[in-house]
Amino acid sequence: MEKDNAQEIIDLERKFWRAMVDKDIEGSIAMLARESIVAGAQGTAMLSHDDYRGMARQGESLWQLKSFQLDDIKVMFPSGDIAVIAYTVTEDMDVEGKPLTLKAADATTWTRQDGKWLAALHTESVLGDPFGRDRAA
Repeated sequence: MEKDNAQEIIDLERKFWRAMVDKDIEGSIAMLARESIVAGAQGTAMLSHDDYRGMARQGESLWQLKSFQLDDIKVMFPSGDIAVIAYTVTEDMDVEGKPLTLKAADATTWTRQDGKWLAALHTESVLGDPFGRDRAA
């Protein structure tokens, strides 16, 4: 049973990534909790559905995700209505019209609300030296 539940979370995570590739903003929003938190290289933000919609539309002119590959996937269920997934991701994208491949470690916390899994927290850490020395100028 746990393996089936884990596969459901993996499938949801891939579905969310696929929605970003397809620029399906409303499809992404349908998988988000009413309010969600994101944390990454630009800091943290708490997003409503309208906030996410605005952020996604603003990003359309700056970058486009072309493809992604999830590896080293781990899923756990701290309780029956909470799932946490972590993985490494390789993202192939165009940023300001130029190709870029990004490797990161991501995690998402999914909460089950009224029988439906919704993403409540997503984090992304760009892979590299843990002290940032590979990015220092």
